[in-house]
Amino acid sequence: MSLAPLLEAPGTIPLHAFAAMAAFALGIVQFAAPKGTLPHRTIGWIWVLLMFAVAVSGFWIHEIRMFGPFSPIHLLSIFTPIMLVFAVLHARRHNVGAHKKAMISIFFGALVVAGVFTFLPGRIMHAVVFGP
Repeated sequence: MSLAPLLEAPGTIPLHAFAAMAAFALGIVQFAAPKGTLPHRTIGWIWVLLMFAVAVSGFWIHEIRMFGPFSPIHLLSIFTPIMLVFAVLHARRHNVGAHKKAMISIFFGALVVAGVFTFLPGRIMHAVVFGP
């Protein structure tokens, strides 16, 4: 395992990957920690900012080109900020069920499912974990 392929990657790929990894770790903490507390809200805001960084930085990653410089994965860069806004609004309105559903959907869709695809052969994270 070596971070060299990630650190040598072009453009915003390192920012995107490190923000995603941090968001994944904080997401796990959020699932395990007590809800509605000040630490939950604080970590939640950090998580939202990290996910926003992941989504926005994704627009500058064009490793897979299917529609000009974009691919279907770029739909997550549109979907994620919209869902983050709804999730925060649900929390502020004390609609805990909708907030929980939105946050879990973002975590699994934008981090877990999308993250699995980054480990396919030929991708940078595959080289990080399994070598060239």
